Amino acid sequence: MSSFSFSRATLQCVRKGSQCGLFAAKNRTFCPGKRSASQAASRSSSLPPPHAWFLLSIPAAAFGLGTWQVQRRQWKLDLIKDMEARTSRLPVHIPSEQQELETMEYRPVKVRGTFDHSKEMYLLPRSLNTHDTGGGMGARAQSGAQVVTPFHCLDTGRTILVNRGWVSKKNINPATRPDGQVTGEVEVTGLVRLNEKRAPFVPKNDIAHNRWHYRDVEAMAQLTEAQPIYIEAVGGSTVPGGPIGGQTRVQLRNEHMQYILTWYSLSFLTALGWYWTYFKKVPR
Repeated sequence: MSSFSFSRATLQCVRKGSQCGLFAAKNRTFCPGKRSASQAASRSSSLPPPHAWFLLSIPAAAFGLGTWQVQRRQWKLDLIKDMEARTSRLPVHIPSEQQELETMEYRPVKVRGTFDHSKEMYLLPRSLNTHDTGGGMGARAQSGAQVVTPFHCLDTGRTILVNRGWVSKKNINPATRPDGQVTGEVEVTGLVRLNEKRAPFVPKNDIAHNRWHYRDVEAMAQLTEAQPIYIEAVGGSTVPGGPIGGQTRVQLRNEHMQYILTWYSLSFLTALGWYWTYFKKVPR
C-alpha cells in the first residue's frame, strides 16, 4: 500500500471518528425530558414526607401558648399593681349603693359603731399573717381562726360584718380573751371584701356548728341579720388582747414566667427535633 493510500484511509477514519463523536455528543446533550425528570425526582426526594408538615403544628402550637402566657403575665402584673394601689388609698365611707360596693374590693373604708360579740363567727383553719399586724394576742401561734363580728354603724344605722382578725386555736372561745371584747363606740378601718368562691377540696361551711371554711358573705349576713357588707380590719384597728388585724392577703399567684419558659422551650426543642429528623437527614 502506498503512502498516499494510507494517508487517505487515515483521513477517512478521522472524519468518521469526528462524526461519531459529534453524534454521540448530540445524543448526550439532547433528551431534555429525561434530564428534567431526573432533576424533579431528585428534588422531590429531598423534601420531607407529607405527614412531617403536619407535625410542625406541635412547635407552632407551643409557641402560640408561650405568647399567650406572656400576655397573661402582663395582665396579672397589672392586676397586682391595681390591687396594691387600692389598698394604699385613703379610707372612705361605705357607699349606700350595693352595686358601687361591688367595684371596691380591697378599697379601705372607715366605719364607726359598736360590735355585737354575741354573734361571732369563725373562719377556720387560718394561719397568722404577720405582714400587717398591729399586736394583739397569740402572735407566735400559727394555727387558729379569724373572728367575724357584726358591727352596727352609728352614722348609717346599718349592721355590717367585720373580720376583726386572727386568734390562736386555744383562744377561739371568746371567754379566753375578755380584754379583746371591746365594748362601746369604736372606729374601724378595713378593706372591702366580696364573696369567696369555694375552692376544690374545701369543705362546705358548717353553719350549725359555726365553722366557716370560706367567706360566704350572703350566708353570714343572713345568719346575723346584717347587710351583705364585709370588711377586713387592718392592723391599726387591733385592740390589745383582741384578734390580730391585718390578715388580708393581697398576693396573687403569678407563675406565668414558668409557663412561658416551658412552652417556648418545648416549641424550640420540637422544632429542632423536626429539623434533624425530616430535613437534615434527607439526601442532597
